Amino acid sequence: MADFAKEVIPVNLEDEMRMSYMDYAMSVIVGRALPDVRDGMKPVHRRALFVMSEQNNDWNKP
Repeated sequence: MADFAKEVIPVNLEDEMRMSYMDYAMSVIVGRALPDVRDGMKPVHRRALFVMSEQNNDWNKP
């Protein structure tokens, strides 16, 4: 069975939301919003180009 905490630690909801949001926001900025220095692309663009390559969808084909 799962181990649960033996006591409840009270926290201020406003402070917890602020800290949790900052952690999430920084994760998004680093992981998704900033282009990579190696190729200048964001992860979503890199995935799109990879799928196009896997499907042999080249620029010079109809």
